[in-house]
Amino acid sequence: MKEFYISNLKTGQDVTDFFMVKSVAIKVGSNKKQYLDLTLGDKSGEISAKKWDIADEELPSLNRISEGSLLKIRALVTEWNGMRQFRVMRIRHKGENDVLEMSDFIKAAPEQPEDMYRYIVETAEDFADEQLKKLCLRVLTDNREKLMYYPAAQKNHHAELAGLLYHIKRMLMSGKLLCQVYTGLNADLVLAGVILHDMEKINEIESNEMGVSSGYSFEGQLLGHLIQGIKTLSKLMEELGFSKEKAIMVEHMILSHHYEPEFGSPKRPLFPEAEMLHYLDVLDARMYDMEDALAGVEPGGFSDRVWTLENRKLYKPLEEAHD
Repeated sequence: MKEFYISNLKTGQDVTDFFMVKSVAIKVGSNKKQYLDLTLGDKSGEISAKKWDIADEELPSLNRISEGSLLKIRALVTEWNGMRQFRVMRIRHKGENDVLEMSDFIKAAPEQPEDMYRYIVETAEDFADEQLKKLCLRVLTDNREKLMYYPAAQKNHHAELAGLLYHIKRMLMSGKLLCQVYTGLNADLVLAGVILHDMEKINEIESNEMGVSSGYSFEGQLLGHLIQGIKTLSKLMEELGFSKEKAIMVEHMILSHHYEPEFGSPKRPLFPEAEMLHYLDVLDARMYDMEDALAGVEPGGFSDRVWTLENRKLYKPLEEAHD
Protein backbone atom coordinates (compact mmCIF):
# COMPACT_ATOMS: atom_id res chain seq x y z
CA MET A 1 0.00 0.00 0.00
CA LYS A 2 1.27 3.46 -0.86
CA GLU A 3 2.29 5.64 2.07
CA PHE A 4 2.75 8.94 0.23
CA TYR A 5 0.28 10.52 -2.19
CA ILE A 6 1.37 13.51 -4.25
CA SER A 7 -1.53 15.74 -3.24
CA ASN A 8 -0.55 15.45 0.45
CA LEU A 9 3.19 16.11 0.15
CA LYS A 10 4.76 19.06 1.95
CA THR A 11 7.91 21.01 1.08
CA GLY A 12 10.89 19.65 3.01
CA GLN A 13 9.41 16.18 3.33
CA ASP A 14 11.52 13.05 2.73
CA VAL A 15 9.64 10.56 0.56
CA THR A 16 10.29 6.92 -0.35
CA ASP A 17 7.51 5.27 -2.34
CA PHE A 18 6.40 4.03 -5.76
CA PHE A 19 5.18 6.43 -8.44
CA MET A 20 4.13 6.06 -12.08
CA VAL A 21 6.17 7.74 -14.81
CA LYS A 22 4.13 10.15 -16.92
CA SER A 23 7.07 11.57 -18.91
CA VAL A 24 10.82 11.01 -18.95
CA ALA A 25 13.82 12.62 -20.62
CA ILE A 26 17.57 12.82 -20.09
CA LYS A 27 18.66 16.42 -20.55
CA VAL A 28 21.84 18.49 -20.29
CA GLY A 29 21.93 21.34 -17.76
CA SER A 30 23.67 24.70 -17.92
CA ASN A 31 26.65 23.06 -16.20
CA LYS A 32 26.96 20.69 -19.20
CA LYS A 33 26.07 17.70 -17.00
CA GLN A 34 23.26 15.26 -17.73
CA TYR A 35 20.19 15.07 -15.51
CA LEU A 36 16.98 13.04 -15.47
CA ASP A 37 13.76 15.01 -15.94
CA LEU A 38 10.61 13.14 -14.89
CA THR A 39 6.94 13.79 -14.39
CA LEU A 40 5.65 11.33 -11.79
CA GLY A 41 2.07 10.60 -10.89
CA ASP A 42 -0.36 8.67 -8.75
CA LYS A 43 -4.14 8.78 -8.43
CA SER A 44 -3.95 12.09 -6.54
CA GLY A 45 -1.95 14.11 -9.06
CA GLU A 46 1.43 14.72 -10.70
CA ILE A 47 4.78 16.21 -9.68
CA SER A 48 7.94 17.21 -11.54
CA ALA A 49 11.09 15.35 -10.47
CA LYS A 50 14.79 15.89 -11.20
CA LYS A 51 17.77 13.63 -10.61
CA TRP A 52 20.79 15.86 -11.02
CA ASP A 53 24.29 15.06 -12.28
CA ILE A 54 23.67 11.48 -13.36
CA ALA A 55 26.76 9.32 -13.88
CA ASP A 56 27.48 7.36 -17.05
CA GLU A 57 27.10 4.05 -15.19
CA GLU A 58 23.50 5.01 -14.30
CA LEU A 59 22.45 5.46 -17.92
CA PRO A 60 21.62 1.79 -18.77
CA SER A 61 19.13 1.61 -15.91
CA LEU A 62 17.71 5.09 -16.54
CA ASN A 63 17.28 4.38 -20.26
CA ARG A 64 14.90 1.54 -19.33
CA ILE A 65 12.45 4.04 -17.83
CA SER A 66 9.43 4.74 -20.04
CA GLU A 67 5.95 6.24 -19.72
CA GLY A 68 3.89 3.97 -17.49
CA SER A 69 6.89 2.55 -15.61
CA LEU A 70 6.47 2.11 -11.87
CA LEU A 71 9.52 3.34 -9.97
CA LYS A 72 10.43 3.37 -6.31
CA ILE A 73 11.69 6.88 -5.67
CA ARG A 74 13.62 8.28 -2.73
CA ALA A 75 13.38 12.06 -2.89
CA LEU A 76 13.18 15.35 -1.03
CA VAL A 77 10.17 17.58 -1.72
CA THR A 78 11.49 21.01 -2.71
CA GLU A 79 9.88 24.11 -4.21
CA TRP A 80 10.72 25.88 -7.46
CA ASN A 81 8.77 28.80 -8.93
CA GLY A 82 6.01 28.25 -6.40
CA MET A 83 5.53 24.59 -7.28
CA ARG A 84 6.56 21.45 -5.42
CA GLN A 85 9.22 19.30 -7.01
CA PHE A 86 11.14 16.10 -6.20
CA ARG A 87 14.91 16.22 -5.85
CA VAL A 88 15.55 12.55 -6.49
CA MET A 89 18.33 10.74 -4.65
CA ARG A 90 17.63 7.15 -5.60
CA ILE A 91 15.57 5.24 -8.18
CA ARG A 92 14.67 1.57 -8.33
CA HIS A 93 12.56 -0.23 -10.92
CA LYS A 94 9.59 -2.28 -9.74
CA GLY A 95 10.64 -5.83 -8.92
CA GLU A 96 8.79 -9.13 -9.18
CA ASN A 97 8.21 -9.22 -5.41
CA ASP A 98 6.72 -5.72 -5.22
CA VAL A 99 2.96 -6.07 -4.73
CA LEU A 100 1.18 -2.92 -5.86
CA GLU A 101 -2.42 -1.88 -6.45
CA MET A 102 -2.76 -0.19 -9.83
CA SER A 103 -5.70 1.80 -8.47
CA ASP A 104 -3.15 3.75 -6.38
CA PHE A 105 -1.47 5.04 -9.53
CA ILE A 106 -4.26 5.63 -12.04
CA LYS A 107 -6.16 8.88 -11.90
CA ALA A 108 -9.74 8.25 -12.99
CA ALA A 109 -12.91 10.25 -13.55
CA PRO A 110 -15.17 10.12 -10.47
CA GLU A 111 -18.04 8.50 -12.38
CA GLN A 112 -18.32 5.14 -14.10
CA PRO A 113 -17.57 5.31 -17.85
CA GLU A 114 -20.69 3.32 -18.76
CA ASP A 115 -22.92 5.73 -16.83
CA MET A 116 -21.35 8.81 -18.45
CA TYR A 117 -21.57 7.25 -21.91
CA ARG A 118 -25.25 6.41 -21.36
CA TYR A 119 -26.01 10.00 -20.32
CA ILE A 120 -24.34 11.36 -23.46
CA VAL A 121 -26.12 8.89 -25.75
CA GLU A 122 -29.49 9.66 -24.15
CA THR A 123 -28.84 13.38 -24.66
CA ALA A 124 -28.24 12.80 -28.38
CA GLU A 125 -31.32 10.57 -28.66
CA ASP A 126 -33.45 13.48 -27.39
CA PHE A 127 -32.44 15.80 -30.25
CA ALA A 128 -35.31 17.00 -32.41
CA ASP A 129 -32.87 17.47 -35.30
CA GLU A 130 -32.67 14.00 -36.85
CA GLN A 131 -29.45 14.69 -38.74
CA LEU A 132 -27.58 15.93 -35.66
CA LYS A 133 -28.97 12.97 -33.73
CA LYS A 134 -27.73 10.46 -36.32
CA LEU A 135 -24.33 12.19 -36.57
CA CYS A 136 -23.71 12.18 -32.82
CA LEU A 137 -24.95 8.62 -32.30
CA ARG A 138 -22.76 7.42 -35.18
CA VAL A 139 -19.66 9.08 -33.69
CA LEU A 140 -20.45 7.81 -30.19
CA THR A 141 -21.01 4.26 -31.44
CA ASP A 142 -17.86 4.26 -33.59
CA ASN A 143 -15.72 5.39 -30.65
CA ARG A 144 -17.45 3.60 -27.77
CA GLU A 145 -14.61 1.21 -26.93
CA LYS A 146 -11.96 3.91 -26.63
CA LEU A 147 -14.29 6.34 -24.86
CA MET A 148 -14.41 3.92 -21.93
CA TYR A 149 -10.84 4.84 -21.00
CA TYR A 150 -9.56 7.74 -23.10
CA PRO A 151 -8.25 10.89 -21.38
CA ALA A 152 -9.10 14.36 -22.72
CA ALA A 153 -5.44 15.40 -22.70
CA GLN A 154 -1.91 14.12 -22.18
CA LYS A 155 -1.56 16.62 -19.35
CA ASN A 156 -3.73 19.37 -17.88
CA HIS A 157 -7.50 19.15 -17.67
CA HIS A 158 -9.16 15.72 -17.65
CA ALA A 159 -5.88 13.84 -18.19
CA GLU A 160 -7.31 10.75 -16.52
CA LEU A 161 -9.05 7.45 -17.17
CA ALA A 162 -12.34 8.24 -19.02
CA GLY A 163 -11.53 11.94 -18.74
CA LEU A 164 -12.93 12.67 -22.20
CA LEU A 165 -16.35 11.28 -21.25
CA TYR A 166 -16.30 13.26 -18.00
CA HIS A 167 -15.47 16.48 -19.85
CA ILE A 168 -18.26 15.96 -22.40
CA LYS A 169 -20.82 14.99 -19.75
CA ARG A 170 -20.24 18.01 -17.53
CA MET A 171 -20.30 20.34 -20.53
CA LEU A 172 -23.64 18.84 -21.57
CA MET A 173 -25.06 19.38 -18.08
CA SER A 174 -24.02 23.04 -18.15
CA GLY A 175 -25.12 23.49 -21.77
CA LYS A 176 -28.64 22.23 -21.12
CA LEU A 177 -29.11 24.75 -18.31
CA LEU A 178 -27.66 27.69 -20.24
CA CYS A 179 -29.88 26.94 -23.22
CA GLN A 180 -32.84 27.47 -20.86
CA VAL A 181 -31.46 30.92 -20.00
CA TYR A 182 -30.49 31.93 -23.55
CA THR A 183 -33.60 30.73 -25.28
CA GLY A 184 -32.62 32.01 -28.72
CA LEU A 185 -29.94 29.32 -29.00
CA ASN A 186 -30.44 26.18 -31.09
CA ALA A 187 -30.02 23.75 -28.19
CA ASP A 188 -29.50 20.70 -30.44
CA LEU A 189 -26.66 22.48 -32.23
CA VAL A 190 -24.99 23.57 -28.96
CA LEU A 191 -25.19 20.08 -27.44
CA ALA A 192 -24.09 18.38 -30.66
CA GLY A 193 -21.08 20.70 -30.66
CA VAL A 194 -20.29 19.61 -27.11
CA ILE A 195 -20.45 15.92 -28.01
CA LEU A 196 -18.33 16.33 -31.15
CA HIS A 197 -15.84 19.09 -30.30
CA ASP A 198 -13.06 16.96 -28.76
CA MET A 199 -13.94 13.53 -30.16
CA GLU A 200 -10.89 13.39 -32.42
CA LYS A 201 -8.64 13.54 -29.37
CA ILE A 202 -9.07 9.78 -29.56
CA ASN A 203 -6.94 9.89 -32.71
CA GLU A 204 -4.80 12.88 -31.71
CA ILE A 205 -3.57 11.46 -28.39
CA GLU A 206 -1.98 8.06 -27.84
CA SER A 207 -3.22 6.35 -24.69
CA ASN A 208 -3.15 2.94 -23.07
CA GLU A 209 -6.22 1.33 -21.52
CA MET A 210 -5.36 2.87 -18.12
CA GLY A 211 -5.94 6.33 -19.56
CA VAL A 212 -2.22 7.18 -19.44
CA SER A 213 -1.06 9.07 -22.53
CA SER A 214 2.45 8.59 -23.91
CA GLY A 215 2.19 11.53 -26.33
CA TYR A 216 0.60 12.42 -29.64
CA SER A 217 0.07 10.45 -32.82
CA PHE A 218 1.69 11.41 -36.13
CA GLU A 219 -1.55 13.00 -37.35
CA GLY A 220 -2.12 14.57 -33.96
CA GLN A 221 1.22 16.34 -34.05
CA LEU A 222 0.89 17.55 -37.65
CA LEU A 223 -2.84 18.34 -37.72
CA GLY A 224 -4.38 18.34 -34.24
CA HIS A 225 -7.88 17.33 -33.19
CA LEU A 226 -9.57 20.41 -34.65
CA ILE A 227 -8.51 19.64 -38.21
CA GLN A 228 -8.84 15.89 -37.66
CA GLY A 229 -12.39 16.48 -36.41
CA ILE A 230 -13.37 18.53 -39.45
CA LYS A 231 -12.00 15.86 -41.81
CA THR A 232 -13.92 13.07 -40.09
CA LEU A 233 -17.18 14.98 -39.68
CA SER A 234 -17.14 16.33 -43.24
CA LYS A 235 -17.32 12.79 -44.63
CA LEU A 236 -20.03 11.70 -42.18
CA MET A 237 -22.19 14.75 -42.80
CA GLU A 238 -21.96 14.23 -46.55
CA GLU A 239 -23.14 10.63 -46.06
CA LEU A 240 -26.04 11.84 -43.90
CA GLY A 241 -27.15 14.46 -46.42
CA PHE A 242 -26.45 17.60 -44.38
CA SER A 243 -27.11 20.88 -46.16
CA LYS A 244 -24.02 22.93 -47.00
CA GLU A 245 -24.94 25.57 -44.41
CA LYS A 246 -25.48 23.12 -41.54
CA ALA A 247 -22.32 21.13 -42.34
CA ILE A 248 -20.17 24.26 -42.42
CA MET A 249 -21.70 25.51 -39.16
CA VAL A 250 -20.80 22.25 -37.41
CA GLU A 251 -17.28 22.40 -38.87
CA HIS A 252 -16.96 26.02 -37.75
CA MET A 253 -17.88 25.07 -34.18
CA ILE A 254 -15.09 22.49 -34.12
CA LEU A 255 -12.60 24.88 -35.76
CA SER A 256 -13.35 27.87 -33.53
CA HIS A 257 -13.83 26.35 -30.08
CA HIS A 258 -10.25 27.15 -28.98
CA TYR A 259 -11.08 30.79 -29.84
CA GLU A 260 -7.53 32.18 -30.14
CA PRO A 261 -5.13 31.56 -33.07
CA GLU A 262 -2.30 30.76 -30.64
CA PHE A 263 -4.43 27.94 -29.23
CA GLY A 264 -5.13 26.47 -32.66
CA SER A 265 -8.32 28.20 -33.87
CA PRO A 266 -7.84 30.18 -37.10
CA LYS A 267 -11.35 31.62 -36.68
CA ARG A 268 -13.14 32.95 -33.62
CA PRO A 269 -16.80 31.91 -33.16
CA LEU A 270 -19.09 33.68 -35.64
CA PHE A 271 -22.53 32.67 -34.36
CA PRO A 272 -23.99 32.29 -30.84
CA GLU A 273 -23.95 28.48 -30.60
CA ALA A 274 -20.24 28.42 -31.47
CA GLU A 275 -19.55 31.13 -28.86
CA MET A 276 -21.44 29.14 -26.24
CA LEU A 277 -19.47 25.99 -27.08
CA HIS A 278 -16.19 27.81 -26.48
CA TYR A 279 -17.22 29.11 -23.08
CA LEU A 280 -18.67 25.76 -21.99
CA ASP A 281 -15.30 24.21 -22.87
CA VAL A 282 -13.31 26.87 -21.00
CA LEU A 283 -15.61 26.74 -17.98
CA ASP A 284 -15.32 22.99 -17.53
CA ALA A 285 -11.55 22.96 -18.12
CA ARG A 286 -10.95 25.72 -15.57
CA MET A 287 -13.26 24.26 -12.95
CA TYR A 288 -11.50 20.92 -13.36
CA ASP A 289 -8.06 22.51 -12.95
CA MET A 290 -9.23 24.38 -9.84
CA GLU A 291 -10.80 21.28 -8.28
CA ASP A 292 -7.67 19.27 -9.05
CA ALA A 293 -5.28 21.88 -7.64
CA LEU A 294 -7.27 22.24 -4.40
CA ALA A 295 -7.88 18.52 -3.83
CA GLY A 296 -4.94 18.05 -1.45
CA VAL A 297 -4.93 21.53 0.08
CA GLU A 298 -5.87 22.02 3.72
CA PRO A 299 -8.65 24.55 4.46
CA GLY A 300 -7.10 27.99 4.83
CA GLY A 301 -4.18 27.03 2.62
CA PHE A 302 -3.02 27.76 -0.91
CA SER A 303 -2.29 25.38 -3.78
CA ASP A 304 0.86 25.19 -5.87
CA ARG A 305 0.92 27.60 -8.79
CA VAL A 306 -1.30 26.35 -11.61
CA TRP A 307 0.28 27.33 -14.93
CA THR A 308 -2.93 26.66 -16.88
CA LEU A 309 -4.58 29.30 -14.67
CA GLU A 310 -2.02 32.05 -15.29
CA ASN A 311 0.25 30.67 -12.53
CA ARG A 312 -2.26 31.51 -9.82
CA LYS A 313 -1.99 29.94 -6.35
CA LEU A 314 -5.56 29.02 -5.40
CA TYR A 315 -7.07 29.46 -1.95
CA LYS A 316 -9.19 26.85 -0.15
CA PRO A 317 -11.61 28.50 2.32
CA LEU A 318 -11.71 27.46 5.96
CA GLU A 319 -14.31 24.79 6.74
CA GLU A 320 -16.28 27.35 8.78
CA ALA A 321 -16.86 29.33 5.56
CA HIS A 322 -19.18 26.52 4.36
CA ASP A 323 -21.36 26.54 7.49
